Amino acid sequence: MTARTAMSTSPEPLLSRALKEAARRAPEPGAHPDPYRERILIAAAEQFRARGIRRSSMDDVARRAGISRITVYRRFATKTALVEELLLGELRDYVAEFRRVVAGQTTGEGRLVEGFVASLRAARGNRLVAGLLAADPEAVVPMLTTGGGPVLGAIRDFVAGQLGRDQRDGLIPATVDTRLVGEVVARLALSFLVTPDSHVDLDDDDQVRCFTRTVVGPLIAAPG
Repeated sequence: MTARTAMSTSPEPLLSRALKEAARRAPEPGAHPDPYRERILIAAAEQFRARGIRRSSMDDVARRAGISRITVYRRFATKTALVEELLLGELRDYVAEFRRVVAGQTTGEGRLVEGFVASLRAARGNRLVAGLLAADPEAVVPMLTTGGGPVLGAIRDFVAGQLGRDQRDGLIPATVDTRLVGEVVARLALSFLVTPDSHVDLDDDDQVRCFTRTVVGPLIAAPG
């Protein structure tokens, strides 16, 4: 399987699985007890940030990790498997942070606003995402734009699931269409990630809060 194929076929099952797993439980400590496995993942993240996924080989990862290619292949049979495991770990960490942030909020609007702020900050500050966008834009940008349906759907479903829990907790009205709000939030987040030039200073959390409260907040308010 080519690197291009790996980038184009993995997002849907990967994102859906990662977000669903993280929604069910927090990341388990010691998820990678094998020191070589962890070493490989660290080297792969560095390699992909520097050269992109398509231009990186398993040999490149092995050299960067300082181990043999056989050791790499014993842990990850294909580059696709390595890419998926690396991105899965990134998504688990992201969702764990999202849950930590929203858990400290006592209102539906607070959870929505702070969740959006934390998510955007994490995505824009993620070194792997930034590195891939810079080193391999031909492969990554379509995943977030013209071919971004799977990514959009996974984020939308995750946000809708969180809003559904807020409804059950009585924090937002039962009349709110959670999938519609999830769609709006997902599209805004992807737009800001791909095209950060904005009237809103995305490096200023207070401005992002104000934007989210003004634009998205009314969608979860009680009618009247």
